Amino acid sequence: MDFAQIVAQLKKGEFAQVYFLSGEEPWYADYITDYIAQNAIKEEEKAFNQSVFYGADVNIVDVVESARRFPMMAPKQVVIVKEAQNIKDLKKSDNALESYLRAPSPSTILVINYRDKFDKRSKVWKELKKKDFVTFESQKLWENQVGPWISKYLKSIGLEIDPKANTILVEHLGNKLTNVVKALDKLKVAVGTDVKTITPQHIEDYVGISKDFNNFELQDAIVKGDVYKANQIARVFAKNPKDFPIQLTIGLLFSFFSKLMLYVATRDKSNQNLGSLGITPFRAKQFQSASRRFGWNKSRRIVSLLREYDMKSKGFNNNSATQGDLLQEMIFKIMH
Repeated sequence: MDFAQIVAQLKKGEFAQVYFLSGEEPWYADYITDYIAQNAIKEEEKAFNQSVFYGADVNIVDVVESARRFPMMAPKQVVIVKEAQNIKDLKKSDNALESYLRAPSPSTILVINYRDKFDKRSKVWKELKKKDFVTFESQKLWENQVGPWISKYLKSIGLEIDPKANTILVEHLGNKLTNVVKALDKLKVAVGTDVKTITPQHIEDYVGISKDFNNFELQDAIVKGDVYKANQIARVFAKNPKDFPIQLTIGLLFSFFSKLMLYVATRDKSNQNLGSLGITPFRAKQFQSASRRFGWNKSRRIVSLLREYDMKSKGFNNNSATQGDLLQEMIFKIMH
């Protein structure tokens, strides 16, 4: 069962006896956990019939004992375990959870939120798959998946987003959905009900990412050969290394020029094929322009240069240059 199916089931008021939520992207598991905590039983029943544990503070026997008890003056109880990866005896064979899964309490909704990959060879997993329990494993999004995810999430809350604004968010927020959703929810509140499309100006006003001085604009200046603007942005970054760490800039430029090498090498420039390389239709024109300016050999040299400055930024072959000095020097070499 995927995330959308689980949420649809929950919104119908259909709750399973056991939810085992795992994976490297915690936002999905946290959303399901919070929804169950808020909606599975009535508010007035929660004081006696909703228990929340944290993995570092309990053992699996404590959890199972709580799950086996009967609800008080209510048809159901909810038992939630957050950060279950920290339960020391959960991975042991023949633990109490295995026994519970063989005969779960019909009056308990047990939610285990395990913020990591879970061993699918384990006996616990095998027991989970035998009955009509809900198991869900989330995967981290790849860089090229975050932009579409942002668009889809905003659409679900009644907003569209300008492609440039979307790219700025992706490059600034990365692929941790918890950070992404916080920023998007903040935008939703900040722009008010009259705004229907998020623009770069909204990003600057409410998220604090300048529409003129960010990695997207730096990359665009490099592609266009705009030496003045590239150096101007580099100077701003150099003066604010905490807001614009050189490692982030290097990482984003490395990703761009690595993809540019693939773009140059591939014959099939269709949107579908470029999408498989992580190049969205919105950015395809930028790659087309960049391919004419740099080509394969220059792109390869820039990738090598980025590797060199990544090492220097971490102290290798660098005794005194600051992060800002390195950044400005690197941009100068890329542009020339």
